[in-house]
Amino acid sequence: MSASFDITRVNDNEYRVRTEAEGQSVESLFRMNPDLQGRLGGPEADEVAVVEATARFLSRHQSVIDFPPMIDLEDILATYDDAPEQIQRLLADDSPGA
Repeated sequence: MSASFDITRVNDNEYRVRTEAEGQSVESLFRMNPDLQGRLGGPEADEVAVVEATARFLSRHQSVIDFPPMIDLEDILATYDDAPEQIQRLLADDSPGA
């Protein structure tokens, strides 16, 4: 079962991502460089959708309990070679008509 994420915009390009895991509430601040929205999801991609897809991608690679307090999306892309393609696939799977 994949995690369900509650995402709230905090500032420009910063989002609070909350979820429950192992009976605990987990919260991280996701930061996104403005050009990532277009690079990952295309010009019409919603920032929240990109953040959610990234959180889902990361949860497939590590427990959400182990998410750090702050996550920069650029770091995810630098750490995981397949991140851009996988995040784009998650976004496409969630798009209307997919």
